[in-house]
Amino acid sequence: MGLFSKSPKRQSYIGLDIGYSGIKLVELVNEKGRARLVTYAYAALPSADLDSAFQNPDVLAAFVKKMVQKAQCTTRVAIAALPISSVFSSIISVPAANEKDLKEAIQWQAKKLIPVPLEEIQLDSKTIDTGAVGEGGKKITRVLLTGAPKNLVQRYIDLSKKVGLDLISLETEAFAQIRALIGKDRSNIMIIDIGAMRTNISVIEKGIPFLNRSIATGGLAITQTISKTLGITYEQAEHMKRDIRAMQQFSQAGDLSPILTTLLKPILDEIRYSFNLYQGQSDDGQAKRIDKIILTGGGALLPRLPEFLTSLMNVNTYLGDPWARIVYPVDLRPILDEIGPRFGVAIGCAMRDIE
Repeated sequence: MGLFSKSPKRQSYIGLDIGYSGIKLVELVNEKGRARLVTYAYAALPSADLDSAFQNPDVLAAFVKKMVQKAQCTTRVAIAALPISSVFSSIISVPAANEKDLKEAIQWQAKKLIPVPLEEIQLDSKTIDTGAVGEGGKKITRVLLTGAPKNLVQRYIDLSKKVGLDLISLETEAFAQIRALIGKDRSNIMIIDIGAMRTNISVIEKGIPFLNRSIATGGLAITQTISKTLGITYEQAEHMKRDIRAMQQFSQAGDLSPILTTLLKPILDEIRYSFNLYQGQSDDGQAKRIDKIILTGGGALLPRLPEFLTSLMNVNTYLGDPWARIVYPVDLRPILDEIGPRFGVAIGCAMRDIE
């Protein structure tokens, strides 16, 4: 199995996303080139910390195996996602006259950019474009360089073997979300994934993740802030995050902006920083601009969050719908809408070879 490699064509796939707060699993079948939902499952992790969960591989494997059985999956072919916070990603520009020069230039750049020995990293590169001419008349090739710690990759391989899954590929969360939430849209899009313990921000340009950032705050921190500020239990605060009427009781004239500004301060600071970092660049003399924002992750369900960010950032913001390109029974729509923000990565993984 090659990291990020394209796998042989098959008919049905399991997408697996092991996050800090829970495991998401979805099976999709290739139905004449269109992905159709077969089954799905979601469950809280035995541990709230992903690293701790992997320290107990037998417990975690038993947990995932039980999910596969209860969901009645019809295949054991799987694609899993690696967390953005654990994956190195960078756009590099290298002069290369041929494939040999390109390979050597990528290795040289990787040694300079990655702060750990390359022997410990599983590297992958994807050519974005070739055309510009640099010094000496050599063509300049832009490459997306991606790397993941080999020990992390091995954890997923070992876990899959224990569960009885045929892990044919590992995927980055960013590419999985591009597939599930963006599709063929070539706009400049910011994806904000508010998970339980981390918020990941990616800026996607023509289907390529040009900027990836991750901060250690998410839905759990938001719940704790509500609980502490209002003097209510954690369970009450968690319910309030989903209940617009409950939140409006603590705001003037029903305006949630002051509350959201307080709850999301670290995340908003990172969003502004990422905006400035990306839009401060230029492309052929033209300043870059983010065209739209897509929200995903459990924290994206905060009441009025898309409207709030649209007003704050002056960019249209939408709640992502990973089911938009999936065929499913109409009567499942209410529950799929409810769980959708948590399933973007798992769905994107399962879609990998169906497109």
